[in-house]
Amino acid sequence: MASKQLTAEEGAGSGTGSGTDSPTPSRRLETTFGPGYSTVTTLAEGSPNYPWQKSQSFDSDNEEEMSDEPLVFTETPSSKLFCLLCERVFKDAVITTCGHTFCRWCVNMKTNEKCPVDDSKLSVVVANIAVSEQIGELFIHCKYGCQQADSSKMGEWELDPRGCPMTVRVNARKEHEASCGYAPVSCPNNPNCPPLKRMELEEHLKQCDHIRCPHHKYGCTFVGTSSDVSHHLTNICRFEGIKEFLQQTEDKMREMQLQLAQKDQEIAFLRSMLGRLSEKIDALEKSVEVKLDVLDESCNKLQDEVMESRRDCALINVSDELSHINARLNTGVVGTLDPQQIFRCKGTYVGHQGPVWTLCVHGDLLFSGSSDKTIKVWDTCTNYKCQRTLEGHTGIVLALCIHKYGPPHGNKLYSGSADCSIMVWDIPSLEHMKTIQAHDNPVCTLVASNNLLFSGSLKAIKVWDIHTLQLKRELTGLNHWVRALVASTHYLYSGSYQTIKIWDLKSLECVHVLQTSGGSVYSIAITNHHILCGTYENCIHVWDLDSHEQIQTLTGHVGTVYALAVVNTHEGTKVFSASYDRSLRVWSMDNMICTQTLLRHQGSVACLAVSRGRVFSGAVDSTVKVWQ
Repeated sequence: MASKQLTAEEGAGSGTGSGTDSPTPSRRLETTFGPGYSTVTTLAEGSPNYPWQKSQSFDSDNEEEMSDEPLVFTETPSSKLFCLLCERVFKDAVITTCGHTFCRWCVNMKTNEKCPVDDSKLSVVVANIAVSEQIGELFIHCKYGCQQADSSKMGEWELDPRGCPMTVRVNARKEHEASCGYAPVSCPNNPNCPPLKRMELEEHLKQCDHIRCPHHKYGCTFVGTSSDVSHHLTNICRFEGIKEFLQQTEDKMREMQLQLAQKDQEIAFLRSMLGRLSEKIDALEKSVEVKLDVLDESCNKLQDEVMESRRDCALINVSDELSHINARLNTGVVGTLDPQQIFRCKGTYVGHQGPVWTLCVHGDLLFSGSSDKTIKVWDTCTNYKCQRTLEGHTGIVLALCIHKYGPPHGNKLYSGSADCSIMVWDIPSLEHMKTIQAHDNPVCTLVASNNLLFSGSLKAIKVWDIHTLQLKRELTGLNHWVRALVASTHYLYSGSYQTIKIWDLKSLECVHVLQTSGGSVYSIAITNHHILCGTYENCIHVWDLDSHEQIQTLTGHVGTVYALAVVNTHEGTKVFSASYDRSLRVWSMDNMICTQTLLRHQGSVACLAVSRGRVFSGAVDSTVKVWQ
């Protein structure tokens, strides 16, 4: 390939011209700009001029490729080493698709031009290493020994008698010029000092009038000669006496910077590991979701099989045997096997940016309050999406309740928060109506009944007029946080530490006290026949509604029972319990047995709401799930 290139370019000869007459001896120099621009220059007197120190370019922004640095050869190069496109000695020679050699820059910048030899399209194939090595062995003059000639033609150079006399190979020029004594340098003390050569710098520094104090980096502004600096350091400089301390401080700062850089690297590594761990967790969650879906399908198939089996048994008149089996199952610890009462997760509402602490339902709307200080309104009938986000609280939303007004007032939503306030919202328009500063501590629970609004906080229950929101009374005598309030037709039930108090709604007096164990009462539920409460120590206590006698303690949860909800079905009364252990349990109130455990949340389940046979559960994982 190289031989073909040399043959193709034999026609590009190099030209020479005669030097101008001068009484001084002349030297013939060939420049790098090719045969069309070759010159013979004569040495002339004058100050050194290094124009390559200024940024110049020709028809491109590629200043490195088109730099104006001199390349003055001691002998005229062979005409075979010139590019036919730029008529200069090859720079980064490459072989093109036609087999000829040109400068890489020429090919890249002249893609629309064609090869001047065979009129082929120009495209780089490979570097011509042989030609590049041949050019690298040629001798040139140091650029600090050249100056621009006084000529009208661009790019003509001549030797500078006051410059560097060295000649070096092309491939060694950078190494020489990096240490050349004739290279122009600036005084490190003051850029206003006259221009210097590198070899003059040492002598100049001995006489320079602009030497800075060695402690200038600490703030000393003194400038003078070498002797002045010595006198300054001995008698005047306030930094000289503490230079060891300053040096130690600088060393410590440098060490701290290194440590900080190491910590940054460690943080970056931990972040990458956290990202990988997050990816693995996501993959595991997807895998678990798939397995749960498979389990749901299996349960559906099992239900179909059991139902078909029941029909077959009815056809062969084995109802007596089935009754016997059901009686045996009802006496066991696993509960009654009734496929029609298996609750499944039907969907998940996602949108909150923090744990969901409270839920309530009105018609087709579900309201959820969260640590993100907002209340979201969800459609539970048509598109199952968030319809509105209600903002206004400055703390966690801990409690929600609905009060149904008669005309013309309309229905209202009440929200209690850790900001100690209660806000009132108009449900038809979903607009904020009023805010009252209700307590000195967070409002933990709300309930509306008998045209009264009850709010629970630390050792207090306040009673508000539902229409005017004027405080009517404060119920006292409570021993701890009131986290649970439930109202029936005639009574208000409040839960605090190991105590449930029953208040008459008309007289607002305490008429009965139920003592319990297991720490604070977190939740209360009332059925047609029972009073239930969930406690801090994982238990659910059950009392008879009429006699107020404790009849059962339901165990199974391994965390605080945060919420209870009653669901009436055609098979009997069911109670849902939500717990810190991330599970929901379904209890049959006929035999006080857990018939189902629901595990789909990724965090503690904090609240429950019931509507039209559906159960909604809110959790610390920021989601609300629907069960049916």
